[in-house]
Amino acid sequence: MRTTLDLPENLLNEAMKVTHIDTKTGVIVLALEELIRKSKISELKKYKGKIDLDIDLSELRDRP
Repeated sequence: MRTTLDLPENLLNEAMKVTHIDTKTGVIVLALEELIRKSKISELKKYKGKIDLDIDLSELRDRP
């Protein structure tokens, strides 16, 4: 999809430098993927300590 964006040049250049990605599109795609990944992780953290999986780790690891 083609889109016109008005981005701070210094921010885009720094992102390209630290990620070693040579294209503006590549940096923006990576940024969007990371935003989505972090959002999903944040959603999963809401369940920390609230779900009882009833798992016996010794059994899973084939320990007596």
